Amino acid sequence: MVLFGIFGVGALVGLFVFATYSGKSSSSEEIGKVVIWGTLPAAGVENTLSVAAQTDITLKNVSYVRKNPATLSGDLASAIATGTGPDLVLASQEELLALTRFITPVPLATLSTRTFVSAFIEEGGIFMAAGGAGYWGIPFLVDPLVLFSNRSILSSSGVAKPPATWEALTGLVPNVATLTPSRQVTRGLIALGTYDNVNNARGILSALFLQHNVPLSSYTAGGSLSANLSLTTTNNTSSGPAVLGFYTQFADPSKVSYTWNASLPNSQQAFLAGDLALYLGYASEARYMREANPNLNFDVSPLPQPATAQLKRSYGLVYAFMAPRGASNPAGAYQAAALLVNPTEQTAAASYTGLAPASLTALTTVPDDPVAAVAYAEALYTSGWLSPAPADTNRVFSGMIQDVISGRSSLNTALGSAERSLNALFQ
Repeated sequence: MVLFGIFGVGALVGLFVFATYSGKSSSSEEIGKVVIWGTLPAAGVENTLSVAAQTDITLKNVSYVRKNPATLSGDLASAIATGTGPDLVLASQEELLALTRFITPVPLATLSTRTFVSAFIEEGGIFMAAGGAGYWGIPFLVDPLVLFSNRSILSSSGVAKPPATWEALTGLVPNVATLTPSRQVTRGLIALGTYDNVNNARGILSALFLQHNVPLSSYTAGGSLSANLSLTTTNNTSSGPAVLGFYTQFADPSKVSYTWNASLPNSQQAFLAGDLALYLGYASEARYMREANPNLNFDVSPLPQPATAQLKRSYGLVYAFMAPRGASNPAGAYQAAALLVNPTEQTAAASYTGLAPASLTALTTVPDDPVAAVAYAEALYTSGWLSPAPADTNRVFSGMIQDVISGRSSLNTALGSAERSLNALFQ
């Protein structure tokens, strides 16, 4: 099966390169200089390219430039206008909508849906362009949202294992959280309930909505994107208010689940300081945790699921290679991308970056590293949505949460306002 998988991805490479440039040779001289702009940290990608070039000399002139995700679309627009743009862009689906004006999709005649689905994880399908225009990008790596746990705090609180469900997590608050008589939190169970001091709050809320089938974004019949946070199902219920109520309860001092508030420090720093038992973060953060506090006794486990869920879902950042308009070496760029999405190169990239491969073939071999093993398993069931630019989404989600915890709005009113804001951004 592994051999068949390798042949299948080999077929993808051949189809991708030769169907696009049937009249071109694929010799090393013709790949030439290829510049990749990306939002991943430089060290991991550069190490990947260096090792790949030792195996395949055709990649010797491929280089990487790290860009700030917040300014990537603006930088790309300016570079294209002056003829100094990159040959490839490596970014996640969170930057995709802002980039679609500047990139060219790979047509289905070149990369068929059958080939794509057979080669990459399910969340990779988020890069399909509307109306059957093709794929905006070729998946490379995925960074799943996982649960970090302070083993020392949990064990001293009589908790043997980190919670596997959200319901079990909520039940741990009285046993683990430490509060003063005036309800000040001195040790929290988990950072939920607020927004601005919860690291990865955008991803956490996205995961909760997706786990409860709330359509954060979907294409309408006219081909435009639309959010429906307050969608009512056939049995006249709506999961949106339940998700929002679940999240905000952790910052409500009147609730037994109270364990976090807006006066506390950033959740990642609280976890590193040993003041937080559980932390929701991306798998790639594990390396930073080890370096920032070598004495921190932590473990990583899958993101909790709803107790009644029949299918697992997590949230992940899928990074894909995209072809910008006006590239100086588009033929070489396509060839370089096709070579780098091979399972061998993806496995090497995952090892250097702390992410997981987006290749189904690469995910069949589970690594020994415990964090990587969790990331590989979760990569198979990650989900995502086509969101506005991260800064814009943060403003919408932050306002929604603040309206609820301050008492200014009910759950339904806050959801309705957020839905209108998202739809305005989509337009």
